[in-house]
Amino acid sequence: MDVSQYLEIFIDESSEHLQSISDGVMVLEKEPDNQDTINEIFRAAHSLKGMAGTMGYKRMQNLTHDMENVFSEVRNGNISVTSDMCDVLFQCMDALESYVDNIRNNQDEGTEDNEDIIKALNAFIEGIGGDGKKEAKKEETKAEEAKEEPKQEEAKAAKSDNNQLEGLTLADFERSAVNEALEKNISVFNIKVEVEESCVLKAARAFLVFKNLEGHCEVIKSEPTTQDIEDERFEFEFRLLITTEEEIDSIVSIIKSVSEIKDATPIQVTDKLDEEEEKPEEKPKEEKKPATKETKPASKEEKKPAAKEPAKGGGKAVSHTVRVDIEKLDVLMNLVSELIIAKNGLVSASNDGENGGIKSANFTEQIEYLERVTTNLHESVMKVRMMPIESVISKFPRMVRDLSKKLDKKMELYITGEDTELDRTVIDEIGDPIMHMIRNSADHGLEPTDVRIERGKPEVGTIALNAFQEGNNVVIEVKDDGNGIDTERVKAKAVEKGAITQEQADSMTEKEAVDLLFRPSFSTAEKITDVSGRGVGLDVVKSKIEALGGDVEVKTVYGQGSTFSIRLPLTLAIIQALMVKLGEEKYAISLGSIETIEDIAISEIKYVHAKEVIHLRGSVIPLIRLRELLDVPGEPEESDTIVVVIVRKGDKLAGLVVDSLIGQMEIVIKSLGKYISINKMISGATILGDGSVALIIDANTLV
Repeated sequence: MDVSQYLEIFIDESSEHLQSISDGVMVLEKEPDNQDTINEIFRAAHSLKGMAGTMGYKRMQNLTHDMENVFSEVRNGNISVTSDMCDVLFQCMDALESYVDNIRNNQDEGTEDNEDIIKALNAFIEGIGGDGKKEAKKEETKAEEAKEEPKQEEAKAAKSDNNQLEGLTLADFERSAVNEALEKNISVFNIKVEVEESCVLKAARAFLVFKNLEGHCEVIKSEPTTQDIEDERFEFEFRLLITTEEEIDSIVSIIKSVSEIKDATPIQVTDKLDEEEEKPEEKPKEEKKPATKETKPASKEEKKPAAKEPAKGGGKAVSHTVRVDIEKLDVLMNLVSELIIAKNGLVSASNDGENGGIKSANFTEQIEYLERVTTNLHESVMKVRMMPIESVISKFPRMVRDLSKKLDKKMELYITGEDTELDRTVIDEIGDPIMHMIRNSADHGLEPTDVRIERGKPEVGTIALNAFQEGNNVVIEVKDDGNGIDTERVKAKAVEKGAITQEQADSMTEKEAVDLLFRPSFSTAEKITDVSGRGVGLDVVKSKIEALGGDVEVKTVYGQGSTFSIRLPLTLAIIQALMVKLGEEKYAISLGSIETIEDIAISEIKYVHAKEVIHLRGSVIPLIRLRELLDVPGEPEESDTIVVVIVRKGDKLAGLVVDSLIGQMEIVIKSLGKYISINKMISGATILGDGSVALIIDANTLV
């Protein structure tokens, strides 16, 4: 069977299961007795093992099997969750992620067997590193078994003299079905099916047995029940009571044809069953908890062919999501982009038609209808491309746990706004910047525990990751209650490295000193470690975020903590923009950056440090004359007022002076490519309705 077609699904689902297990272990470390989490981890590990086995990745399957065994013992109460166990489980997670990465890159899991991790996992099962709880449980189980023996003897005495129903307990209607089959001369068999002890997918093999028997016989009863078999709650054998008109040798061959089925031993039922015969055994069975599933109402459902039951999936809710390749969404987005360009062309043509007299009311209605449809289509496609930021930040609690141990600092990560959504193309790029900001807070921000105690701070440092939407932007904040940034130390380090002169350092503002941290290869760490010291952290943050059309802002109070804020556009494809004119040239400014538009009298312009500013509603706003900045040819027309577009970046405002306004338009952002050397203030271009090209101004770089 060729399973390569399922490779992408396997990789995606494996990553989801690994993240689910990792999150669960984080919870278990704090709440070792949380049964819901234990069961959830066990199910995820079980699914992962089955998927790896189906795809033929034996090393991954074996490691997951051993991890599942540990969770099985935890679930049964034989061993307790400890910090040491969590350390080993996280090593196991790293090893499994390494397997998945190899499979993603090479379609092969590699040759690493991870024997050390397997030995460590087995040590917990054997009681080494446990707390003796397992041994106590064994003694308890033996005592319970001793109590049950007299009851079992009574039950055996009540059984029929023949050995026809060995290992089975039948309800009245099942006994009637057997008798009815015998009256019609249909053969009835009690088959003991044995699975090889080396099998790690018992439930899957049992399901194949049921599946292969379909059409050859009717399964009246299975022991354990089909649900227990599906949940793998059985040892290495199970019983089937079947009726068939085929030869028993043929039925046995079908069962034994399933891989890893060791044997199938049939016992023919020839004598009719007395419906009252087995009643005495019901009493002892009621006293055992597992037997509560065999009540009559549950048994009636088993009258249907049992072979189909394992495929039901335990009544899970139907999924309302589908996996779509991001490249297919890119194609769809490009088509929407072309449609919007075509729509803008029609709107432009219709406006030109007003002067030529060819425009009709019906034509205007159709244009407006097309405009509504394309806008709705654009919004729908954007929603399809949007993903919650949770998919990126879910791995950070584990990272902070590891940093806490590595740096010997007590710290906690608090996450809010994980359901905030971003475009998939942005989501794929922001993982590294957020990771570097958190590592920076953990290493440079938070003080050692003894220093925190001296300062009267809580012993455990806090890192808060918060994401929220603000207009057409998403803001991601990483805040810590640590030391804050010592700007004097930063300037001294920069002078020492030769990045700036002492005179420059003396004249620097606090913001300019903080900006030094974002320079390549700049670090305030005294020595290089595997956490920091090479000066690549904040450099990566700045370059990545600016490449996505966003910006980074830092607020810090020395001795109290720092807040790093990333501001990102919701999408990089289609935006609402304000079209403006500078001379004969047209430019676009994203509406997400615009605060307001004002007509300002020339007389209201003031000067601060030889720079033009205006005073507007209690704020002093610097003016930026785009015509001069972009070197637009010609001279502006003389007027008593100027048109100022007020743009915002965080807490800062700036006024962009333009010649005139054209209006709001939905535009498609087209990249100018790396081969064109452009100023950072130009973030791309768009095609207008008349076929001309307008440049898009990135207001963030101007504020």
